[in-house]
Amino acid sequence: MRSYAKDKRLMLISTGGTIACVPTEQGLAPGLSAKEMLKTINADLSEIDCIDLFSMDSSNIQPEEWQIIANEILKCINSNSYAGIVVTHGTDTMAYTASMLSFLLRCTNIPIVLTGAQLPIINEDSDGRVNLRDSIIAAKALTPGVYICFGSDVILGCRAVKTRTVSYNAFESINYPKIAEIKHGEIEYISEYSINSKGEISALSAINPNVALIKLIPGLSADFIKGVLSANIEGIVVEGFGLGGVHNIRRDHNEALEYLMKNGVCVVLTSQCLYETSALDVYAVSRRLLNAGAISAHDMTTEAAVTKLMWALGAAEGLQKYDKIKRVEEIFASNYCGEITL
Repeated sequence: MRSYAKDKRLMLISTGGTIACVPTEQGLAPGLSAKEMLKTINADLSEIDCIDLFSMDSSNIQPEEWQIIANEILKCINSNSYAGIVVTHGTDTMAYTASMLSFLLRCTNIPIVLTGAQLPIINEDSDGRVNLRDSIIAAKALTPGVYICFGSDVILGCRAVKTRTVSYNAFESINYPKIAEIKHGEIEYISEYSINSKGEISALSAINPNVALIKLIPGLSADFIKGVLSANIEGIVVEGFGLGGVHNIRRDHNEALEYLMKNGVCVVLTSQCLYETSALDVYAVSRRLLNAGAISAHDMTTEAAVTKLMWALGAAEGLQKYDKIKRVEEIFASNYCGEITL
């Protein structure tokens, strides 16, 4: 457990989401400020600073917003004024944001805790008030890193997946134990996490958003896979069958994915199964792809694989085709923030 610096404050950064929603003529839309949300839980405003970064439904949160959020957090970290940061965010893309922040802010020296709600915080039966209180507790106690605090659970940001659309326990920790639970205002640790990356964050790396995600289905056209080239896609995450299997007869996914790799597209293969690992060397249907240069996501979540690929492509910007693919392979072979078991 981290010792809490009493002379330092917390920062609450609001980005919108259901937790901040109010009724409008068009339906629920984010409208509450960070301070207004804190008032619903009678928080001591003298201990928490607030920034209303933007007010968006998280379905609209994209790589441009990730950069804005990360840059704002970086300012807070570099100010050396805060013991921790809480970010309120919509639930629908929170796992993607948490994963990307885990890579961009992998050397953070304070905890960054994302939270939100399934119902607006102004609703009488909202989960938002408990989630916000719990996140403040977590931001004071956790070791440096990026986390999601939701439904009383604290989950490593790059291991979180939203698995339920309306239930209060919306997120699960995939292939990694929960970090902690918040019970009766106290944090109870379940597993230990210490940040892998060392160093000082002075600038954020670029994000390359030209990434696609394809979930294979029986009968999917190989030409459909090849077609991503026409959209200027530079990297693709493929959710294969089981350990990472693909069609290799009639509709040859091997040939289609090899075609993409020959044209400079980085191919990451993962499993459609939520739990356990992908492995391309077990079955003949996918070993050909491994030999051709496809990258296994191993036990990463899809959200982590997608965001890591965007981040890796950003790091490889400007390199020639094969040097770029080699650089992405090197990045995927490393564990930066607990996102992969190697």
